[in-house]
Amino acid sequence: MKQRIKAYILCFAVCFLVFFIRVDSINAENIRKPVYAGSFYPAGKPELNNEIGELTAKAKRTSIRIPANKSLKALILPHAGYVYSGYTASHASLVLSENQFSKVILMGPDHRIGFSNCALTDADSYQTPIGKVKIHKDAAKLRLQPDLFRSIPASDSNEHSLEVVLPFMQTYLKKFEVIPIIIGSGDYSKFANAIEPLIDENTLLVASSDLSHYLSYDEAVKKDRETINAILNLEKEKLSKRENSACGKMPILIVMSLAGKYNWKPVLIHYSNSGDTAGERSRVVGYTAVAFYGDSSMENQTVSNKLTPKQGEALIKLARKTISDELGIKPGPDIEALPSSLLEDKRFQRRSGTFVTLKIHDQLRGCIGNLDASEPITEGVRRNAINAAFNDYRFSPLTAKEFDKVEIEISILSEPKPLEYIDSSDLINKLRPNVDGVIIRKGRASATFLPQVWEQLSSPEEFLSHLCAKAGLSSDSWKKSKLEVLTYNVQYFEEAK
Repeated sequence: MKQRIKAYILCFAVCFLVFFIRVDSINAENIRKPVYAGSFYPAGKPELNNEIGELTAKAKRTSIRIPANKSLKALILPHAGYVYSGYTASHASLVLSENQFSKVILMGPDHRIGFSNCALTDADSYQTPIGKVKIHKDAAKLRLQPDLFRSIPASDSNEHSLEVVLPFMQTYLKKFEVIPIIIGSGDYSKFANAIEPLIDENTLLVASSDLSHYLSYDEAVKKDRETINAILNLEKEKLSKRENSACGKMPILIVMSLAGKYNWKPVLIHYSNSGDTAGERSRVVGYTAVAFYGDSSMENQTVSNKLTPKQGEALIKLARKTISDELGIKPGPDIEALPSSLLEDKRFQRRSGTFVTLKIHDQLRGCIGNLDASEPITEGVRRNAINAAFNDYRFSPLTAKEFDKVEIEISILSEPKPLEYIDSSDLINKLRPNVDGVIIRKGRASATFLPQVWEQLSSPEEFLSHLCAKAGLSSDSWKKSKLEVLTYNVQYFEEAK
């Protein structure tokens, strides 16, 4: 009997231990540990802080001219061992300050594996001797495009181009989250289009790159000067054709592509090579730090006269009140008390296309809108709220019982613009996933998808096929015949859940 009790106790103890091991493994954070601490930079936190502190103090003696009334948008920084490139990298201290950005999109080149498109870690955070940096939630949006962004563990565990830059970001920004992207071979314009929607006023874009490799000192200075001039003049084609110009050419081209689109001004912060710091002058590697400055908000806004979140909230309340009035029910005190002054703002009187989308438990329950800018925003929201709730032919009219379950989304559209393209391949390359709303027309057939649809149909091919089917055309019409294609952008507001 005693032996049986002992057996039960032992069995229970084992099960108890296994249970907590399993729970611990489920709750364990997936951390990308530092690989090059102790080689490219010090492995100890005090030693690392001390080295960056000394480099920063030296860099602070440099003076640069920052464009007036502009804000920092992007950086190019080197990624060699700190004894070689740390002095140039530390010049980031001249343009960065604590809590300046909450999100950093850090892009570096693939040195060690060889792959096409982009590698995006599946870790929850990156760790350096200074501490952990959490992966920003927006990384999940890039994973919706698995043809461009996928996890490549071998690259994640071997590449140094991101890890070496992070301690400088941690030192100067203190608290931020990161989207770490390792860029392989491919079309940099596609990568730029995918990354573009993630950029806002709280985002810093960083390209990690060294310049020429293993030339003599004088040859390197000459070649690097030409490369830097191409960057400062935003000459993408010139840079793309230069050999041995920059190991991180692809990340740099992504920054240059966006800089050209949004009129960011590049400013040279510093240049050096390993012959200036710790290496021989017979075979040197070049380094530069370049900052890009633009308006405080993204220039060439996809939707002009953007509304504030508070104004978007007012439009959602307007839609909810409009539907509740039609149903003959009270929407709640916060909706009843909707200040009319909010709706008198001049931006609400702007004529614009609007869409109202209704969902219940994340399932579509109605979506109606107008593409043409034929009426003020408030009028469009009222009319489309009624139509989405009661006149969407795909659904029965909304009932009072469903009202409290409905989630409302408002979309404000920019003016649709014709998209010129040569053939189906050119069309695919010119569409911007997660950015463009698309209209197709052929004869009397037409249809549109809002940019939000990219979340379900992430590839341009799939997106266009479903859009053709929605228009009543064959799903491959976009391949076989020339369609009229227009694109627009959207500012949209979701109801708080």
